[in-house]
Amino acid sequence: MSDTDLNLLLALDMLLAECSVTLAAQRLNLSTSAMSRTLTRLRAVTGDPLLVRAGRGLVPTPRAIEMRDRVHELTRDARAILRPQVSDVDMASVEGTFTIRASQSFMEWLSGPVVKAVLEVAPRICLRFEAKPNKDAQPLRDGSVDLEIGRIGTSAPEIRTRALFQDHYVGVARIGHPILENKQVTLEQFAACNHVVALQEGSAIRSLTGALERIDLKRNVTVVVPGYPDAMRIARQSELIAIVPGSCLADPASANGCSTLGNFNLPSPVATFKISALWHPRMDADPVHRRLRDIIISTCHAVYSHGPLSKPEY
Repeated sequence: MSDTDLNLLLALDMLLAECSVTLAAQRLNLSTSAMSRTLTRLRAVTGDPLLVRAGRGLVPTPRAIEMRDRVHELTRDARAILRPQVSDVDMASVEGTFTIRASQSFMEWLSGPVVKAVLEVAPRICLRFEAKPNKDAQPLRDGSVDLEIGRIGTSAPEIRTRALFQDHYVGVARIGHPILENKQVTLEQFAACNHVVALQEGSAIRSLTGALERIDLKRNVTVVVPGYPDAMRIARQSELIAIVPGSCLADPASANGCSTLGNFNLPSPVATFKISALWHPRMDADPVHRRLRDIIISTCHAVYSHGPLSKPEY
C-alpha cells in the first residue's frame, strides 16, 4: 500500500466514466499521452487491461465494470474528506464545552465581555475558563484546552496565533499619591516608594531592575500577590505602588475602579509585549472552533479598539 499512488484512483474513475483516454485527460487537465501512461500504470497495478480496443473506441473489461461504481464512491468520499468544511453551522443549536486558558488579568477584565458575546451567538455552549500557570503547549496539543490568551512563549512551532493587542507596563498608585505629582518619575523616586509586586511579572521588567541596580537601588517590596488585579486593589487602598500592563487600565468596564487609581510612566524603558490568541492547527478548520475563536478575538479587539495606554516616550 505504501507504494500505491492514490492519485491513480481519480484517474481510474475518469477513465471508467468516459471509456476514453482523450476525454478523461481533458477532464483532469492532462495531456493524452500522460493519461495513456497512467492507464498503463493502472493496468500494472490492478493486473487487468481495464479498457480494451473495440473498433475505434474502448470498452471496459468485466473487472472494470465490477469496480466502476465502487471506484466512483471512493473518489467522491475522498473529495468530501479533502473539501473545506461548510462554515454555516447553526451556532444557536451547538452544545458542548469550549475551554479557554487565560491569566487572572484576562478573567478580571475580559471574561465578562467574552461570555456575553459568545452566549449571544451560541447560548448552549459552556465556556470553561482555566488558569494559566505556564506557557506549556501540551494542553492545546492534547485538546484539553481549545484556546489560550496570553503572550507567545511556547516551544511548539505548530501553534497558530492571532495578535489581540500590543501592551506595555506602567506604574500605578492611588490618586493623590506623591509619586503622581512628578511629570517624569526618576529611578530614585521610584525606589523610594514601597511596592506591591504581582507574581505575574516574572522577569518581564528585568531591564528596569537592571537600571536600578546600576545605581545601587532596588524595589522595596512590601507585599507580593498572585496577579495584577490584586496589586491594583492594594495600590488603590494604600501608599504602595505597583507595576501593571497598560491594558489593565484601558477597559471601559473597569473605569469606576480606575478612577481612584492613577498611573505614571516607568523611570526606565521596559519592552512592550504582544497579547495573542493561540490554538492548535488541528482545530483551525473546525467551523465551531473557528466561529467561537473569531467571536473571542473580535471582542478583545473591540474592548481595546484604541489600544492600551499610549507607550511612554523616553
